[in-house]
Amino acid sequence: MAQELRIITTGGTFDKQYDAISGELTFRESQLPRILGQARCTLTVHLEGPLAVDSLYMTEEQRREIANSCLHSPEDRIVVIHGTDTMCNTATTIANTLGAEHTKTIVLTGAMIPYSLEGSDAVFNLGCAITAVQLLQPGVYLTMS
Repeated sequence: MAQELRIITTGGTFDKQYDAISGELTFRESQLPRILGQARCTLTVHLEGPLAVDSLYMTEEQRREIANSCLHSPEDRIVVIHGTDTMCNTATTIANTLGAEHTKTIVLTGAMIPYSLEGSDAVFNLGCAITAVQLLQPGVYLTMS
């Protein structure tokens, strides 16, 4: 199994936090270091956070930025944390950018409920993605509970 992987965070519900002043869910710092510690992940994980955007508002240029991050990553196993609304669009952009002969295994995941709120599916989905990225053949995949 892979001992090193890259996790690219792009925003989405997964990383949103409740802002008591505005009464809205907003982006602050990523919760990924806390989640990885809580899960006792023993892999070497390289975190990259180029974006913090709700996927409903993600542009094609931002999708290409994510795809290029995957393409140029030194790691061959990559998890992308993404908003659920347009995750499939980004997966398609990544697959098209990498082409048919690539050697990378990329798994996109997200959450329906933010990690910061009770009952979140974020930890489970991240665990599934980390497991999947180590076991699957090269390709672009999605995993959600």
